[in-house]
Amino acid sequence: MKSLRLLLCVFPLALTGCSTLGSVNWSAAYPWNWFGSSTVVTEQGVGKLTAATPLDENAVSEALDGDYRVRSGMKTANGGIVRYFEALNDDKLALVINGDSGTVSRIDVLDSNIASAEGVMVGTSFGDVFDKAYGNCQKATGDDSAGVECKAKGSLHISYLFNGEWSGPEELMPPDDTLKNWKVSKIIWRR
Repeated sequence: MKSLRLLLCVFPLALTGCSTLGSVNWSAAYPWNWFGSSTVVTEQGVGKLTAATPLDENAVSEALDGDYRVRSGMKTANGGIVRYFEALNDDKLALVINGDSGTVSRIDVLDSNIASAEGVMVGTSFGDVFDKAYGNCQKATGDDSAGVECKAKGSLHISYLFNGEWSGPEELMPPDDTLKNWKVSKIIWRR
């Protein structure tokens, strides 16, 4: 029996040492990972991505447990060049990770498999989360200016971006009866 336990411990280590199998994510084969660990947006961050995570490709990939393919990019913001990371799931954009001062400061969640702690996910209707926009929401700005951004109930760090159809003026927020059918297009976590 002892030799069987020893074999079960040594076998994965021996396999990871093989050059052709070294890039396989063996942690996914562990029994405690068989049923999946769902990533959740909390006050601290998204899964293991937090404000303490260095804005570094290896650190971001490690915090995502290798579940996503991570690539880096650069963009201009406020007259300067800013580095960011994108996490892809089967070539579909799932997360956008931004930072400043060398650590993560904002995470945009586009993956409909990641929910907030209160169960809101991409695709959830405004009417399922809020009764009214007043006191909860404001017109989004920047790249998200076509939408409405609403703070998650009781949260200091999480907000939801809602998008939908409306033929009113761009600078105004739609009325509640229009917003009730709008859907979450992204969950935003900010430090």
